[in-house]
Amino acid sequence: MQPYAIQALQGARILSLALNLPGPAALMRCRRMGATCTKVEPMPAPAQASGDPMGVYCPQAYREMHADIRVLQLDLKSEPGRAQLESELAQTDVLLTSFRPSALAKLGLSWQTLQAGHPQLSLVRIVGSPGEAAEEPGHDLTYLAQAGLVTGTDLPPTLFADMGGALMASEAVLQAQLARAQTQHGVCIEVALSDAADWLALPRSWQLTGPHGAVGGAHAFYRVYRCADGRVALAALEPHFAARVLAQLGLPPDADPRAPQLHDTTAQWLSVRSRAELDALARSHDIPLYTLA
Repeated sequence: MQPYAIQALQGARILSLALNLPGPAALMRCRRMGATCTKVEPMPAPAQASGDPMGVYCPQAYREMHADIRVLQLDLKSEPGRAQLESELAQTDVLLTSFRPSALAKLGLSWQTLQAGHPQLSLVRIVGSPGEAAEEPGHDLTYLAQAGLVTGTDLPPTLFADMGGALMASEAVLQAQLARAQTQHGVCIEVALSDAADWLALPRSWQLTGPHGAVGGAHAFYRVYRCADGRVALAALEPHFAARVLAQLGLPPDADPRAPQLHDTTAQWLSVRSRAELDALARSHDIPLYTLA
């Protein structure tokens, strides 16, 4: 991945204690924005290179998320580990964590303790759910289910809540830096993965993606269809794009894309055309579609 053209976090020093996916993904984004990033991991088990579970069950993801990031392996329950952590905190602008609040308190890293020892340090705290529910166990799948984004028995195609939470956490780092520039004091921002899932679910709650919504299947030209040798994701939603598809179907430009019969007509028309033919058609007529195997 290329760094952002504007290095909004150039000169910022980020220290992360967050493991698995949301925290490291947020740290990767901060690094791409120019921050100097350090990650503290637990001491690894024998024969393992990383103390982060991600380094064990998905080494590729771990390598990509930690590129150009300094990694320290510390036992934070030991005196030497705690001393080194304190040394790192003294040089840090934003601390990123993903522990439950009670676990942070046991490590001496509650917001009150951090603020007393490092008044200019900000804390971005990734939790599962906001408030008192932050102590409850959960995972990407449960947060998506709570938000109404698990609609069958198939697993979602990606980890939406985790990656959405990573985006929110990197945004929170930017917010923290802006706030400190104004007040000269650190701030504490809580990022809940369940809130990320709720944010992603808003179009569904607005009925945009429901069965009768324009992007939920009601519009004939915003759907996935079979073609002769695969599938095609057709997204000719706006009237000028829809008119171009209607022209290909031999229909008037004012035909209603929501008409039930138009779904069948479109499906039949696409079913006999190859991906190569549809790709060429999209280029020559400026139609938004993407073909898939």
